[in-house]
Amino acid sequence: MINNKSNGALSQFKRSMIGLICATALISCSEPSDHSASKDATDISTNGVKISKPVVYQVFTRLFGNKETANVPWGTVEQNGVGKFADFTPKALQEIKALGTTHIWYTGVLHHALVTDHSKFGIAADDPDVVKGRAGSPYAVKDYYNVNPDLAIDPSQRLAEFDALIARTHQAGMKVVIDIVPNHVARNYQSASAPKGVADFGANDDTSKAYARDNNFYYVVGEDFQVPKSDDYQPLGGQAHPQSDGQFAESPAKWTGNGSRAAQPDINDWYETVKVNYGVKPDGSYDFPQLPAGFEKKPIAEHYAFWQQHDLPDSWYKFRDITHYWLKRGVDGFRYDMAEMVPVEFWSFLNSSIKMKNPDAFLLAEVYNPALYRDYIHKGKMDYLYDKVGFYDSLKALMQQTGSAEDVLAQQHKVQDIAKHMLHFLENHDEQRLASDEFAGDARMGKPAMVVSHLISKSPTMLYFGQTVGEDGSEDAGFGKPSRTSIFDYIGVPAHQAWMNNGKFDGGQLSEQQRDLRAYYVKLMSLSTLPAVVAGDLYSIVVDTQNAIAQQRIMAFARAFSNQKLVVVSNFDATEPHTITLHLPTDWQNTHYLAKDLLERYASMRVQDNQIKITLAPRASAVYLLEE
Repeated sequence: MINNKSNGALSQFKRSMIGLICATALISCSEPSDHSASKDATDISTNGVKISKPVVYQVFTRLFGNKETANVPWGTVEQNGVGKFADFTPKALQEIKALGTTHIWYTGVLHHALVTDHSKFGIAADDPDVVKGRAGSPYAVKDYYNVNPDLAIDPSQRLAEFDALIARTHQAGMKVVIDIVPNHVARNYQSASAPKGVADFGANDDTSKAYARDNNFYYVVGEDFQVPKSDDYQPLGGQAHPQSDGQFAESPAKWTGNGSRAAQPDINDWYETVKVNYGVKPDGSYDFPQLPAGFEKKPIAEHYAFWQQHDLPDSWYKFRDITHYWLKRGVDGFRYDMAEMVPVEFWSFLNSSIKMKNPDAFLLAEVYNPALYRDYIHKGKMDYLYDKVGFYDSLKALMQQTGSAEDVLAQQHKVQDIAKHMLHFLENHDEQRLASDEFAGDARMGKPAMVVSHLISKSPTMLYFGQTVGEDGSEDAGFGKPSRTSIFDYIGVPAHQAWMNNGKFDGGQLSEQQRDLRAYYVKLMSLSTLPAVVAGDLYSIVVDTQNAIAQQRIMAFARAFSNQKLVVVSNFDATEPHTITLHLPTDWQNTHYLAKDLLERYASMRVQDNQIKITLAPRASAVYLLEE
């Protein structure tokens, strides 16, 4: 499998590929400030309406409504089918909402490069030599002012169909998040839909120079682009196509999206994309002002005012205008791809401009370098970052029975000062499916992990479509390989399709085990509005056991807000029950507590000597509400 950002593998290459930015962006961590889109409530209701902590439902839009089950590797849209905006019916949205969802992240909405021919709608065809898969990577955006024609019943009306989806989502009580990919665009970027007066990326570049501040791209002057070669890969799996000839006209060659400066990138590079220039010179120095000392503590309005005083690189304004365009259409927020490869100053500029238009906009960023977390939150004014390198990685190891509960808690404490900004997830389009053999081999191992992930902090929780019914990602789709549901190919998603039940969205084709799993998720996610979950502090719990394995695989903690106290305990052992004693925080001394389990209906009990004794079944959890 080709190893790159787009295929979802967070390889060592991806972790180290910080491009031009991180070589000069390792700024010391600052004191936390509070500008999160979800406030720490002192009152957990507003006008009687309960406040939930954010729950994001990520859906790969192209796959969600697809009913075809042929799953031919490298199959065409006619063979394997494709979902549409219209598949998100009021019933479908109601069922998504039932998971406690506050925001739907519609992944792959923007018009990206794809091989399917839509030329009869005036949409130029894309060359398979610079497209990954047949359906294309959603992170190779071709036109920022329109949406993927595959997703519309009538591609000539695709924007209107997406507008209607935004309206339906809002009517269902949820907000809309879409991707913005500032680090790179499709190698064949050409906006046929840009508003009057908006120039395409690169249209005004001086291509005689490798770098100029207001060029949108970097150039390999004097050399033409050459399609990468590999003995192990052929576009479309070797199927014939009139444009698949190993050639793509680009003169001079542009730098590739991951920062490669070669006219012929490596097959493992992000060769389907070109890197965007933000005024970072080839030597890594900056061609734009930097934030004054102490600005990490300044509010949004002061960041916005600061940037209004300066003339900035052209790419900054292009992406500002793009995000404002989508805000005007009703989009409520953005998920930023590989944000750490773009200077933190740009994020201060962009996010402050967004917040001035919509203070409640939801801004989520993909950042994998823990040394940069606080800068991208405080200086870059991000609401949320993935808690991937740290919390997710340690939780995955615990699910695989190679890590320990102690490791997970240690990772949580490392980010405790910014915990409410660190979004938690068990699956997304980049990661392996829980049920895949390469991950846990059993979707039920996600039950204790989801309890911990969802309840341990004020942070948002994210669910990936198909996760709640045990999708295993085992299909050989073509470019995308098993263990991750492919984002590059036309493919059906079997467990999700069983829940979808030919568009009824009632779970009618699910097995009993799948129905039980979804019901578990619904029950767990219903706890999102508890005050202790929304705004509670985290307390340590001592787990008393003589069993060394139980000590590693039992995880416990407590949350409290005002008079509400929760005790959470999970058994990550896949096969063995464990009997343990939980020692509550010493300042909770009260022999009159009644502990009631809110999740799996473990028997209620009186707390004796500030202790709870319980025998947990394999993969089981208890969420005790302590009542005086």
